[in-house]
Amino acid sequence: MKLKKILLICAGIAVLYAAYIGVSLFFLPSVAGLSDRKASMMIQVKDWKGNYQPFAVGPKNRYWTPSGRIPSEMKWAVIVAEDSNFYRHEGIDVKAVKDAIKYDLEKKSFARGASTITQQVAKNLYLSREKSVTRKIKEIILAKRMEEELTKGRIIELYLNVVELGPMVYGIGHGSRYYFGKPASALTPRECAFLAAMLPGPRMAYNPYKNLARVSKRSDMILRLLRGKGVLSDDEFRLAITQKPNIAGLQRKVDFTIARVEAVQAPMTSIFPPQGDELPAAEGGNGTGVDESPLPPSLPEAAAPPPQADAPVNPPLDESGADR
Repeated sequence: MKLKKILLICAGIAVLYAAYIGVSLFFLPSVAGLSDRKASMMIQVKDWKGNYQPFAVGPKNRYWTPSGRIPSEMKWAVIVAEDSNFYRHEGIDVKAVKDAIKYDLEKKSFARGASTITQQVAKNLYLSREKSVTRKIKEIILAKRMEEELTKGRIIELYLNVVELGPMVYGIGHGSRYYFGKPASALTPRECAFLAAMLPGPRMAYNPYKNLARVSKRSDMILRLLRGKGVLSDDEFRLAITQKPNIAGLQRKVDFTIARVEAVQAPMTSIFPPQGDELPAAEGGNGTGVDESPLPPSLPEAAAPPPQADAPVNPPLDESGADR
């Protein structure tokens, strides 16, 4: 009798959860509007102090970089590093999901997400950073819808324009100016690999101001993958592998901006004390060529389908290279 009662309670909880999931999916936003390259939408992104800030996705963002101005090497760098089956799957990489589930069960946590590039776009534009089964289901549904509505080239364009690369540095257009003082269209293969190497954790694990050696090592790996796929020729690879991105010169800007922010915030804090709760949200020039956003204080210690008009034109990928 006691067992029967427990089973009924469990069944009731399951039914309620299924109903909750159903309602949540019903109210998911439409992704059809993303196909309009002239339209912009506003989302919320998190700064490194934990506060949410408005962020424009589209041409209204001054750093927005259209697909045609993003180097082919940049597109392929993120594909080989983040989602090697990008041109083969339809939003979900089933094999990667199975491997992630096995890994997470062993670790008894949501340690590995196995998100494709399409899933990451869905999460960055529409969902929170919460690690839960419910959010993952929403992410999968939105990713499937994106694959139905958008070209692969458009998905890559969206992805590269909303990825986090530094403190309030979102998108390749901002990141290229922030780190290298140049537009994304002028990035070298080494610089493309360097930025792609930061994607798993630009705040800590792959923050070049804290772990420069780790970022450089990962960017070397990405360059080797690009050479292996035929994206880079032997000569291009040899040149790129010997180059070292010069970001140390930004130390003066680091010191200056930290001092300036602290000077401004000190009196403001006494006048305007911290306000209430944060809103749930999606993650994701000053004319001198180098962006003036503050940096963290510490310094280093497939064949693919026929190419689309805005897709990188290079050889197909194999199944190696994805790490999340």
